[in-house]
Amino acid sequence: MDPAEHMDHVEEISGDYVAVRALEDGVTIIGLTRGKDTRFHHTEKLDRGEVMVFQFTEHTSAMKIRGKAEIFTKHGLLKCGKEFTE
Repeated sequence: MDPAEHMDHVEEISGDYVAVRALEDGVTIIGLTRGKDTRFHHTEKLDRGEVMVFQFTEHTSAMKIRGKAEIFTKHGLLKCGKEFTE
Protein backbone atom coordinates (compact mmCIF):
# COMPACT_ATOMS: atom_id res chain seq x y z
CA MET A 1 0.00 0.00 0.00
CA ASP A 2 1.51 3.34 -0.97
CA PRO A 3 1.55 6.20 1.59
CA ALA A 4 -1.39 8.04 -0.01
CA GLU A 5 -3.61 4.94 0.11
CA HIS A 6 -2.55 4.36 3.72
CA MET A 7 -3.61 7.90 4.70
CA ASP A 8 -6.99 7.46 2.97
CA HIS A 9 -7.54 4.26 4.98
CA VAL A 10 -6.54 5.96 8.24
CA GLU A 11 -8.98 8.81 7.56
CA GLU A 12 -11.80 6.33 6.86
CA ILE A 13 -11.49 4.72 10.29
CA SER A 14 -10.43 7.79 12.25
CA GLY A 15 -13.07 10.16 13.47
CA ASP A 16 -13.55 13.24 15.53
CA TYR A 17 -11.87 13.64 18.87
CA VAL A 18 -13.79 14.44 22.05
CA ALA A 19 -12.26 15.51 25.35
CA VAL A 20 -14.09 14.98 28.64
CA ARG A 21 -13.13 16.80 31.86
CA ALA A 22 -14.66 15.43 35.05
CA LEU A 23 -16.11 18.07 37.38
CA GLU A 24 -16.78 15.50 40.12
CA ASP A 25 -15.48 12.10 41.17
CA GLY A 26 -16.96 9.06 39.46
CA VAL A 27 -17.84 10.43 36.01
CA THR A 28 -18.54 7.43 33.77
CA ILE A 29 -17.84 7.33 30.04
CA ILE A 30 -19.24 4.40 28.07
CA GLY A 31 -18.24 3.67 24.47
CA LEU A 32 -20.92 2.14 22.24
CA THR A 33 -20.26 -0.03 19.22
CA ARG A 34 -21.05 0.70 15.62
CA GLY A 35 -23.08 -1.70 13.51
CA LYS A 36 -26.39 -3.52 13.33
CA ASP A 37 -26.64 -3.94 17.13
CA THR A 38 -25.37 -1.13 19.34
CA ARG A 39 -23.63 -2.50 22.44
CA PHE A 40 -21.46 -1.21 25.26
CA HIS A 41 -17.83 -2.04 24.54
CA HIS A 42 -15.73 0.07 26.91
CA THR A 43 -16.21 1.92 30.19
CA GLU A 44 -13.97 4.45 31.92
CA LYS A 45 -14.33 6.27 35.24
CA LEU A 46 -12.82 9.69 35.82
CA ASP A 47 -12.31 11.58 39.05
CA ARG A 48 -12.62 15.34 39.46
CA GLY A 49 -10.06 17.19 37.38
CA GLU A 50 -9.15 14.22 35.20
CA VAL A 51 -9.34 14.64 31.44
CA MET A 52 -9.60 11.94 28.82
CA VAL A 53 -9.46 12.33 25.04
CA PHE A 54 -11.53 9.93 22.92
CA GLN A 55 -11.80 9.28 19.22
CA PHE A 56 -14.70 7.93 17.22
CA THR A 57 -13.47 4.92 15.23
CA GLU A 58 -14.72 2.12 13.03
CA HIS A 59 -15.77 0.37 16.28
CA THR A 60 -17.02 3.31 18.37
CA SER A 61 -20.06 5.21 17.11
CA ALA A 62 -21.31 6.86 20.30
CA MET A 63 -20.40 7.69 23.87
CA LYS A 64 -22.59 7.96 26.93
CA ILE A 65 -21.34 10.23 29.71
CA ARG A 66 -22.83 10.09 33.19
CA GLY A 67 -21.97 12.63 35.88
CA LYS A 68 -20.95 16.26 36.05
CA ALA A 69 -18.50 16.92 33.23
CA GLU A 70 -17.46 19.24 30.43
CA ILE A 71 -17.27 17.79 26.93
CA PHE A 72 -15.11 19.54 24.36
CA THR A 73 -15.86 18.87 20.68
CA LYS A 74 -15.21 20.64 17.40
CA HIS A 75 -18.80 21.90 17.73
CA GLY A 76 -18.14 23.60 21.07
CA LEU A 77 -18.38 22.97 24.79
CA LEU A 78 -21.16 20.87 26.29
CA LYS A 79 -21.84 20.43 29.99
CA CYS A 80 -23.59 17.42 31.48
CA GLY A 81 -24.90 16.61 34.92
CA LYS A 82 -28.10 17.21 36.84
CA GLU A 83 -27.12 20.81 37.62
CA PHE A 84 -27.08 21.67 33.93
CA THR A 85 -30.37 19.99 32.97
CA GLU A 86 -32.70 21.28 35.67
